[in-house]
Amino acid sequence: MSSSFYEILELPSGEIILKRSGDDGSQEPLVTLKFSEESNAFLGSARFEVAKAMIEAGMETASELADQSQTREEISADLVDIENHILH
Repeated sequence: MSSSFYEILELPSGEIILKRSGDDGSQEPLVTLKFSEESNAFLGSARFEVAKAMIEAGMETASELADQSQTREEISADLVDIENHILH
């Protein structure tokens, strides 16, 4: 993800969203979480903390996947460069 700042907010509907800071609400949230009534009853006041942990884990995983993809692209470019310099 970019170096933007993000906010985690709870909407009046009970949904918890991740959005870019400064977004005036005109853009769709990046992530929306909605817990079932059963989950709400079980989690109680910890619901927001659980949602925050879920979002943070997702962002970390997305970052790791992006890093892995970039590394694969760099390796592929290096291999092509090596192949172009091999004398036959």
